[in-house]
Amino acid sequence: MCTLAAPADAAEAVRVLRAGLGLVRSAAGVLAAHGAAGLPAEVLAAGLRELEWADAAGAAARGVLLEAFDAQDGPAGDGQRTLRTWLVNVTRVTKGQAAEHRAVGRLAREHRVLLAGLAKGHVLSKSQALQVARWLRPVPGEYRDAADRIVVAAARRGVDLRGLAAICAEIRYRTAQADPDDQNDKDLDRGVSFDTTLDGAGVLHGDLTPECATMVQSVLDALSAPTGGEDLRTRPQRLHDALAEAMRRLLAADLLPKRAGQPVKALVHIYFADLCQLDGDGALQGAWIAAYRARWAAHRAAASVSTGDGGAWLEGDKARAVACDAMLIPVVLGDIDPAAVEDLIELCVRYHQIRSSAPAPVPAPAPVGAPDGAAVPAVPAGTGIPDGAAVPAALGGTPARQEDLAAAVAQMLAGLEQQIIAKVLQVVSGPGGAASFLRRTLLGKGLGGPSLPLDVGQTDEIPVQLRRLVALRDQTCQHPGGCDQPAAACEPHHVVHRAEGGATSLINLKGYCWWHHHVMLHQLGWVLEVNPDGTSQVTSPGGKIIRSHSPPPQPG
Repeated sequence: MCTLAAPADAAEAVRVLRAGLGLVRSAAGVLAAHGAAGLPAEVLAAGLRELEWADAAGAAARGVLLEAFDAQDGPAGDGQRTLRTWLVNVTRVTKGQAAEHRAVGRLAREHRVLLAGLAKGHVLSKSQALQVARWLRPVPGEYRDAADRIVVAAARRGVDLRGLAAICAEIRYRTAQADPDDQNDKDLDRGVSFDTTLDGAGVLHGDLTPECATMVQSVLDALSAPTGGEDLRTRPQRLHDALAEAMRRLLAADLLPKRAGQPVKALVHIYFADLCQLDGDGALQGAWIAAYRARWAAHRAAASVSTGDGGAWLEGDKARAVACDAMLIPVVLGDIDPAAVEDLIELCVRYHQIRSSAPAPVPAPAPVGAPDGAAVPAVPAGTGIPDGAAVPAALGGTPARQEDLAAAVAQMLAGLEQQIIAKVLQVVSGPGGAASFLRRTLLGKGLGGPSLPLDVGQTDEIPVQLRRLVALRDQTCQHPGGCDQPAAACEPHHVVHRAEGGATSLINLKGYCWWHHHVMLHQLGWVLEVNPDGTSQVTSPGGKIIRSHSPPPQPG
């Protein structure tokens, strides 16, 4: 058996705490590997009691650490707006567990005596201490320590939770005083939270004011009565159905205000592959290819005589029911086939070689991100070398100039590859693309409207279709360290800033909540970088890096 010495100060206490937790993890690993089925019930009971006491003492320690961490604005150092979001995104706990941890932190700030009783381990359990703190919340500050001492003393004598509730109620009656200038204090702890499970089921939790609880109870009682002797629903099932019926009646009554002046919207998701499958014999795709070839021929002919140019998911019958009164906005989704992209690149290289053999030189395509009208080096016919580039050693160039040439050629090729991929997206999803043609031809009224551009170039205005698609793609704030602010509370941020030539396009926009966008990135000066594989990272002015992915492997 290992015994740790009592710590002399707070720093030593943290070190001892970490060492003790290491022993607990080791013991848990042994139990997980070998099980405990062969142990006597008395031993198991003793172990469970010890764990409960350790949980109480650990909660007290956590409360002290959280209170001090929050007082030093520690979450902001990790790019998090609040202590709750830090707990969720850095320590990886659920929202409910984060709320419990914060409540323990409040014990350290508002109930020091109650916290000391919790630290004893065997006096109060964590859940009891938190419940007592909620009961004693209306007690004025000058009486709080005395109230805590009464409760802790009663718990030490073995008073159960029912008895503690009676003690707290009497303390509140004797000490709590109504504030004539503010009658809303009693309702500050009201709230409702709504989450969904992996399969879309809802989870509803709430702390209702007495008035709200009375109204909810009246509505549920009125709508949850059994429909007869054949009604086999349990009471919880009847209450659920009553809530659904109440919501249905409210929606049908048209009494809800419109969101931002707009009716309810239904985003109809259609995969490009589904559109292709609807066109069973490929006739429409063949018609589109023929029309596209005709437009391409017309474009070549013109060029020869001119100078050139971010709800809820429903499907099936439920989606159709909602769509009856909704404004329909079609969203066609498609996946890029890497093999097809490689084939297209090979075709484009062959096409360029053929054009390069023509007598007239062909200007190189503009690099991605180059401003309109910017000077672009021309590619002399048959060489593939930009104007002004260094000459190879075989033609009299030095090794240093060869490196410059290699870098220039690599940059040119990278820009060409990106432009080819961009053309693939344009062909598939542009206003005249295959997806638009199939959608407008196959899906009919309501879903066959005109396509809208997803790249509007050099402009500060972000069109509504781009905002919708950014929200649809990102779902939540895209801060690499994690943020659970929903897309409805986010706004598009230019990854490459507008002042630096960044385009207003889907690929250059990421959804960020107000705090991470305006405070962290613009005011505090953190720098966002997005990698080619879609991962991202932010770097603080002091050099701290927060990644949405694991750090790169170390050499060696």
